[in-house]
Amino acid sequence: MQHDNASGRRVLEPAAWPRPRGYANGILADGPTIFLAGQVGWDAEGRFAEGLPAQIGQALANIATLLAEAGAGPQHLTRLTWFIVDLAAYRANLPAIGSAYRAAIGRHYPAMSVIGVSALVEPDALVEIEATAVLAR
Repeated sequence: MQHDNASGRRVLEPAAWPRPRGYANGILADGPTIFLAGQVGWDAEGRFAEGLPAQIGQALANIATLLAEAGAGPQHLTRLTWFIVDLAAYRANLPAIGSAYRAAIGRHYPAMSVIGVSALVEPDALVEIEATAVLAR
């Protein structure tokens, strides 16, 4: 189990479990909580980025922008839930998705779930990402 005193969070890592790559199995946090609606891969003018990795990068950048509005940053993320319309494309683009993730969020890995869905409300959206963050007390 890792503890980050600056953020007030503890990563939950049972000793007998394999270490996750690119996410945490769980995070214990105590402080003001930020809940973000699902963010899609469009910019401030409503234009979608081209391709899944670019849309993921834009959705994550949108999350970082919203966190900044609350006086928070990516290091405060405790959970991300990804809704993907094409899981085969997700699997085929993991290196590019990892690069887009690190560009927007850095090397902070909250608890995450990736869920395949048949469609999203925005017809051009390939991904929607919900976020929860907790500020330190």
